[in-house]
Amino acid sequence: MEIIGVDTGGTFTDFIYKSNGKWGVYKILSSPANPADSLLKGLEHAVSSKEFKIIHGSTVATNAILERKGAKCALITNKGFEDIIEIGRQNRSELYNLSYRKEPVLVPDKLRFGVKCRVNFEGKIIDEIDESSLNEIIKNLKKEQIESIAVCFLFSYLNPKHELAIQKALEKLQIPISLSHRIVAEFREYERTSTTIINAYVSPKMKRYIKCIIDDIGNNELRIMQSNGGSISADVAMNESVRTIISGPAGGAVGAYELGKMAGYNKLITFDMGGTSTDVCLIDGNLPLSFESRISELPVKVPMIDIHTVGAGGGSIAYRDLGESLCVGPESAGADPGPICYGKGERITVTDANLFLGRLVPDYFLGGNMQLGTDKLDHYFEEMAKEVGLSALELAEGVLSVANASMEKAIRVISVEKGFDPREFTLFSFGGAGGMHAVFLARLLHIPTVLVPKNPGILSAIGMLMADIIKDYSLTVMMQGKDTNTNRLKKIFEPLEKEAVNDLTKEGIRHNKMHLERYLDMRYVGQSYEITVPFDENYIDSFHKSHKKNYGYANRRKEVEIVNIRLRGRGIPEKPVFEKNRIVIGDIDPKAIIGKKKVIFDSQSVATDILLRDKLLSGNIIKGPAIILEYSSTIVLPPDSSAKVDEFGNLIINVQGAKSEG
Repeated sequence: MEIIGVDTGGTFTDFIYKSNGKWGVYKILSSPANPADSLLKGLEHAVSSKEFKIIHGSTVATNAILERKGAKCALITNKGFEDIIEIGRQNRSELYNLSYRKEPVLVPDKLRFGVKCRVNFEGKIIDEIDESSLNEIIKNLKKEQIESIAVCFLFSYLNPKHELAIQKALEKLQIPISLSHRIVAEFREYERTSTTIINAYVSPKMKRYIKCIIDDIGNNELRIMQSNGGSISADVAMNESVRTIISGPAGGAVGAYELGKMAGYNKLITFDMGGTSTDVCLIDGNLPLSFESRISELPVKVPMIDIHTVGAGGGSIAYRDLGESLCVGPESAGADPGPICYGKGERITVTDANLFLGRLVPDYFLGGNMQLGTDKLDHYFEEMAKEVGLSALELAEGVLSVANASMEKAIRVISVEKGFDPREFTLFSFGGAGGMHAVFLARLLHIPTVLVPKNPGILSAIGMLMADIIKDYSLTVMMQGKDTNTNRLKKIFEPLEKEAVNDLTKEGIRHNKMHLERYLDMRYVGQSYEITVPFDENYIDSFHKSHKKNYGYANRRKEVEIVNIRLRGRGIPEKPVFEKNRIVIGDIDPKAIIGKKKVIFDSQSVATDILLRDKLLSGNIIKGPAIILEYSSTIVLPPDSSAKVDEFGNLIINVQGAKSEG
């Protein structure tokens, strides 16, 4: 059976596939109007047999939220709590912005309905559902032609009886229903309500998208990448679409983690620069998980790999702001019209600036399958250069400097601002545009080494093939440490473990390929937020140590509290195997060097070697300045840098310009 990894990005849709025992890669321009079109068109190139399996990372759920193009959604909650998503929390993201306006909520006031019923904090029913108010709500739902419904009652994670009763009462409407106790079985009703609404908002669109693919591929298996770094079946993804919000970037983080571990690097800062945005993630031994994220200012309380995104990519557009300063992004030219050099665009992008400075080779883009146009660049750069009072070359270098500064700031957010020293990490660069900026970015951050894997432009798709099948479960328990012990907690985990085994079995995983990981969300009594620690015999000691690591102190005399239990069910599927190459000692094969060209570095025109990466051998050393070409990406080695090809074909770049501070 063939296996195919597919990552749909804002500019390109990437494929990695195994056919007749050999791996192949393919990139095609995305189709923003219907992302399924580019996927199905790419399958025609990638698939050579009737039986295949697809693991797919999609931006459909993300774009539905960012563009506010999801389903017409209603909320049903306890009477008196209809406005909880409008009220939110008292913290403000822009405290000193006098013109600040909150993003509009996904469900307007007239579509939020309250039912008189109540479950208390112990899970006991105080008030049963008022049937007359429910019947009135059903009439309004029909009248408003609602497409999806979110149901979220207080303490439903302890007793879901009322949510299940609402689902049964609404069955005849044949409208998709999202129940909060199935999406997030945890306390904090604002975040739980928001997450349930997001699921209801994006699921109908995701369902249509997935069905479009399934109708075309027939009985072949389709799996969807989750934000937590694992994949799920298409059926689950259609009903719990909130779990797929950052599926593409999550695939990249998984791929970087696995390939980095193979190459002997376990402290990584991943740098995924695509056509529309850049995603960064700090890996200190393990993939970092976040249980409370935000998208478009909306809380999302499902497990997600902790990835930070900025609007800086190859297609990011350069412009002057109101203060006459040069800015780059977050607006992107995308796939259509794309950068100027793609033939249809009329606004300068980061890709155009790289081409103008000679850092892209127009005849070798996508392995020569896509010709970049240079004839229009001079006109647009000269025109904008006059507006900003620079020369055309200064403008091009300025565009790259502004983009690099934006990406540098993103990396500082996940490293320096969290107490990590970037100099202790390796920058793992991938994405179609990452290789052109990685060394410059490493120098800004004093990172000494950059790792660029083979086929970096499709690494997110590779990561999807390397991902486990993961099911996450949680439950709020609110237990003080003095009232717990390992045996009691093991008993509480048992229902979640049974559910995990059943779900993984449905996913086709054999028992000997299942792993169950148990975690506790803990805090000191009186604190507002928790730290997640592994559940073992020394879970209280682990919490104190983790608290000291995160916050600089631990108070072992203070009582601790277990807020939530978490279970991660992990199924291990068949994964790609990457063979080691034999290290050769000697010069680079002359066939790898296809010529020289003038490239601008620091305003100077420098003769630069042009090399083909697929002709390089493990053990080869390349000295900068050099441009290394491959199908999915271009890697730029500026002067005073060098690279070595390791046994897996990775480029290990010695930045050299990185110096210790002080």
